[in-house]
Amino acid sequence: MIDKLVVVAIGGNSLIPDPRNPDIEQQWDAVRETCRHIADMVADGWQVVITHGNGPQVGYIMNRSEIAKREAGIHEVPLDLVVADTQGSIGYMLQQALDNSLRRVGMNHTVATLITQMRVDPDDPAFEYPDKPIGGFLTEAEAHEAVADGWHVMEDAGRGWRRVVASPKPQVVNEINAIQALVLAGYIVIVCGGGGVPVVRNEFGSLRGIPAVIDKDRASSTLAQTLRADLLLISTAVERVCLDFNTPGERPIDSMTLQEARGHLEAGQFARGSMYPKVEAAIDFVHNGGPRAIITNPQNITRALHGETGTRIVPGGGL
Repeated sequence: MIDKLVVVAIGGNSLIPDPRNPDIEQQWDAVRETCRHIADMVADGWQVVITHGNGPQVGYIMNRSEIAKREAGIHEVPLDLVVADTQGSIGYMLQQALDNSLRRVGMNHTVATLITQMRVDPDDPAFEYPDKPIGGFLTEAEAHEAVADGWHVMEDAGRGWRRVVASPKPQVVNEINAIQALVLAGYIVIVCGGGGVPVVRNEFGSLRGIPAVIDKDRASSTLAQTLRADLLLISTAVERVCLDFNTPGERPIDSMTLQEARGHLEAGQFARGSMYPKVEAAIDFVHNGGPRAIITNPQNITRALHGETGTRIVPGGGL
């Protein structure tokens, strides 16, 4: 039997403290801090499954690929392979840092990363309307140049311009049987990195990758529902979700019922390239039977679990 199963979704942006200087040592520091808090969860009796984002990291790899093609004639790396690449590299960082954090508190758990494919509908309308930000922020002038080079771009929550790609809805975690077996065996698993590598089945039933990125929060919600988790914890760059974000009337939210969360979502309170998918994923999880979801930043995970901070989404409100 598994007690208190939690899916912890770590944001790719939260692993880069200073986007203007994405030094790898800073990323290691952020990963280690996050893993110290996850180790505290394990010590407190939680069975942990970890997912993570990869938007900035995918962007860096694609930029390097484009430079290599332009300067040296080396082929570009397809987006599905870039997602798989980041699953391996970020997964490696997380599993090493978490293993070290667990050992420091006297615990010995095997941590494993599983390259995960996520099946999507090839006819998903998202392919017609790319809206998932990847890569670093661009100035407006750089955004215009990117459009001329064939990119799709959009303004991201008042923070700048970013490249966007299609983000189809996740349907099935292809490796779910392996994930369940590892969880039941007591392993701490890192899966669905970057939302999983998006794949479809062709007319012959064979899998193939497609050029898209799946939102990691939606994928994490799908995974948490499938695993019947007790908690979906979304770790992001802010301590709490805010209403009227980035305005003089900005105010944090401690708790929302399903009805309240849906109302705020429909009222346009959350930017689609930022907080919207996180709240949407929390709503989806709780609506489909999950006891609660929490949104907070890495350094406040322990406090949020004790109800001291973070934003909780819980059943209620008549929906």
